[in-house]
Amino acid sequence: MHKNFINTENWSKAEINQLLIHANQLKNNPVNSSLLNKSIALLFLNPSMRTRTSFEVGIQQMGGMAVILQPGKDAWGIEFEDGVVMDGDSEEHIKEVAAVLSTYVDAIAIRAFPKFVDWEIDKQDLVIRAFAKYASVPIINMETIVHPCQELALMMTIKNHLGTVKNKKFLMTWTYHPRPLNTAVANSGLSITSKFGMDVTLLCPNEDYVLDSKYIELAQKNCEEQGASFSISHDINSAYKDADFVYAKSWGALPFYGDVEAEWNQRRKYHHFMVDQHKMSLTNNAKFSHCLPLRRNIKATDAVMDADYCVAIEEAENRLHTQKAMLMSLFGQSIGEQS
Repeated sequence: MHKNFINTENWSKAEINQLLIHANQLKNNPVNSSLLNKSIALLFLNPSMRTRTSFEVGIQQMGGMAVILQPGKDAWGIEFEDGVVMDGDSEEHIKEVAAVLSTYVDAIAIRAFPKFVDWEIDKQDLVIRAFAKYASVPIINMETIVHPCQELALMMTIKNHLGTVKNKKFLMTWTYHPRPLNTAVANSGLSITSKFGMDVTLLCPNEDYVLDSKYIELAQKNCEEQGASFSISHDINSAYKDADFVYAKSWGALPFYGDVEAEWNQRRKYHHFMVDQHKMSLTNNAKFSHCLPLRRNIKATDAVMDADYCVAIEEAENRLHTQKAMLMSLFGQSIGEQS
């Protein structure tokens, strides 16, 4: 049994498959008492709608209690560096925060986006790893530099529509947005689909938008182990051709990380990466999804979002069910033990 849910890299395909089986069962029977008298602190260092709502409702549906904390707003600001003289805005250190919360609650979930200053620092995922180091209860990742909860919902959605997913073509396409965003969902999309043996294509405008080598190498390794293919493309038509599932996300170019103006000089050239009906017509009757929120007629057209093949709302709903299955696993509960 795993102590934490920080990423899916250390969870096997079989373990994740079991979570997805449980999630489908929970979708049909949402209410149980598996978290009766359990309390979970949800720390949001960044905004949220789906993540907060799905966790809070899911915990309540299982008889537990969610405590919402927003450090710097309705909770003290937290310092994460060791040995620092705390003469800035932060009022308490992660050592005390994690230790105290561990005496109050049964798990701690954290949403902490990167700072967008130095990728070499941000990619170390220091905030959630500090919680894991100093807390004595399970730690859950609600999105940092990866988004493992979204991974579960995505794979549940893919499997429920495609059935056997091995060697089905998954297209992760970059799409336009007026500013550079976190790479977390793209990193996670490659990680989970490659783990399940899909033929994965990453489509992005140019080499500047290729994801961090860690996630490229992970996807390559997973695909090789599963007898699947992994490719990077900058050609829209060939990348979309015969895709079985299209997943769109915008992210920033890592060579310009922290330099919004310089990145904009690249980004502004690529409005045409927006997902539209023509691109979807090149696929093998593919389903389309996005993690949401999505700017209509910027990332994808109204026609795509309103089409029968768009399953973004279903994926968002599946966040609720997969997170409940994950929580049950962390607390050692099986479907047979729920009441």
